Amino acid sequence: MSVGGFGDRLSGAMAQRGPLCLGIDPHPELLRAWGLGTDADGLARFSDICVTAFAGVAVVKPQVAFFEAYGSAGFAVLEHTIAALRAEGVLVLADAKRGDIGSTMAAYAAAWAGDSPLAADAVTASPYLGFGSLQPLLDTALAHDRGVFVLAATSNPEGASVQRADAGGRTVAQSIVDAAAAANAGAQAGSVGVVVGATLTDPPDVSGLGGPVLVPGVGAQGGRPDALAGLGGARPGQLLPAVSREVLRAGPDVAALRGAAESMRDAVAHLQG
Repeated sequence: MSVGGFGDRLSGAMAQRGPLCLGIDPHPELLRAWGLGTDADGLARFSDICVTAFAGVAVVKPQVAFFEAYGSAGFAVLEHTIAALRAEGVLVLADAKRGDIGSTMAAYAAAWAGDSPLAADAVTASPYLGFGSLQPLLDTALAHDRGVFVLAATSNPEGASVQRADAGGRTVAQSIVDAAAAANAGAQAGSVGVVVGATLTDPPDVSGLGGPVLVPGVGAQGGRPDALAGLGGARPGQLLPAVSREVLRAGPDVAALRGAAESMRDAVAHLQG
């Protein structure tokens, strides 16, 4: 592993390459739009194009579900993609949204934050079996200098009934943020982040998190880059906007993809403070 925890490495990457996380989301409609087959070969070609185009950004987030859909062949492509991105100096965030209990959570932790070929620099996780259920993942990630981004407040309408429910005078989403903050206590740059949707009008307070905030939904989903500063009380350099379709629709031409990525990076540069 690189020297320093994930939080330190992420801060360095964002300072050097800009605060931007680009998604690799090879859903069938996009594969067809790029003139690729909806099979493992098309998946591999799509991913290779993205690796080439995104080599200069801070973080790339492969959406695991679109690889998993092709079974073992898809996971082989994902392993190759993770390795290729890291060879370019890009931090890889596996968007797996794993969440379970006990030995099963420990197995997920080994897969995505341990020594597995699937292990990335960070992984997304769902805390909705209780934040404490994530402890095996948090422990494994810490031991391997990896990060975890915990779902807190998402933009999908179905999430509000749970995430905005009262939990002893604060929302459930806020309780997740506060638990992540406790996990970061004592760290200068915490490695436990949270996920907060870019389109939320009443996000949880992340000012005391002590870690990064992944902000999906920028661009095609309606989140405006110029409106993100200070989201949830975030401090300069804390927000990591995540963009997928807004950039991917520029493909499959590598130069066009790279140009779209650079334009989005310029649009969110103000978040570094």
